[in-house]
Amino acid sequence: MDPRLVVRVRWSLATSLLACCLGAQAQVAVIVNPKAATGSITADQVASLYLGKTNTLPGGISQALDLPDSQPLREQFYTKATGKNAAQVKAIWARLAFSGKARPPKELTSSAEVKKFVAANADAIGYIEKDAVDGSVKAVLTVD
Repeated sequence: MDPRLVVRVRWSLATSLLACCLGAQAQVAVIVNPKAATGSITADQVASLYLGKTNTLPGGISQALDLPDSQPLREQFYTKATGKNAAQVKAIWARLAFSGKARPPKELTSSAEVKKFVAANADAIGYIEKDAVDGSVKAVLTVD
C-alpha cells in the first residue's frame, strides 16, 4: 500500500474522530433548590438574570451562581442560554458593576460546588451538567 495513502487515511480518521468528540457536549441543566417555589423557568428569564437585566426570578430566586472562565461548561451555558459568549457576558457585567447597577453572579469553583450551594440555599440558581442532577437539586430548564 502506498505510504502516502496510509497517512491520508489515518489523518482522515483522526480528523473525523476529533470532530465527533468536539460535537458531543454535555447538556446543561439550570438548577434550583427542590424547596424553591418554582416549577420551571423560561430561557428568557434565565438569560435576563445572567445578563443583569433582572435580579430576581419567580419563587424568590435571586442568587445566581457561575463557574470560572476555565470551565468549558460556562462557555456552553452562556452561548446556548443567552446567545452571547462568555467574553461578551463578562464585558456586560464589567459595565454593570462599574456603574453600580448590578453585581455579577457569584462564581464557584466547580459544578459540584454549584450543586452543593443550590442544595443548601432556596434562593439560589445555577447550572451544571444535566447528568449530575440528583435529588438534592431540581432542574428547571435544560439548555441544549
